[in-house]
Amino acid sequence: MKNLYLHICCAPCSAWSVPALREEGFQVRGYFYNPNIHPFSEYLRRSEALSSYQSDLGIDIDYARDYRPEEYFIAVIDSLDERCRHCYELRLRSTAREARRRKSDAFSTTLLFSVYQKHDLLREAGERIGKEEGVPFLYRDLRPGWEEGGRSYRETGLYRQNYCGCIFSEKERIEHKLMRNKG
Repeated sequence: MKNLYLHICCAPCSAWSVPALREEGFQVRGYFYNPNIHPFSEYLRRSEALSSYQSDLGIDIDYARDYRPEEYFIAVIDSLDERCRHCYELRLRSTAREARRRKSDAFSTTLLFSVYQKHDLLREAGERIGKEEGVPFLYRDLRPGWEEGGRSYRETGLYRQNYCGCIFSEKERIEHKLMRNKG
């Protein structure tokens, strides 16, 4: 069985991803590192939701020690149009380094479950970072489980956020909602 170090963005994305990866024969260990999440209350809510769901997942999860949104802002400030790429790179690099430190066979992310994430950017960043850090990136298109996963975590009552986590995505979500209400 191969050891997979899995970046976890939130509990709902892990609800389908972890069992799917286990079915492939991976022994999964999670890693919650998400300095992009804003505000701090949202970060705590997502971390607590994952922590409460951890025993149901049946995996160990490492939680980043500090909430440091400044890491995210420094990474994206010079090119906000490319913020998703920089955000992916920040989180995947941290995951790869932890995976290497733990002597994992590979690393991946539950971001690959979301139909809203940019898979081409995730895959490119993960594969490049994997080569640079000496730990292979495991790309799996987990989006086919989106509908089933949605039913699964609704049944458990897991907290599900309505934006990716960054302040910019929250603003876009609210603007979109306001435009729908006007039109």
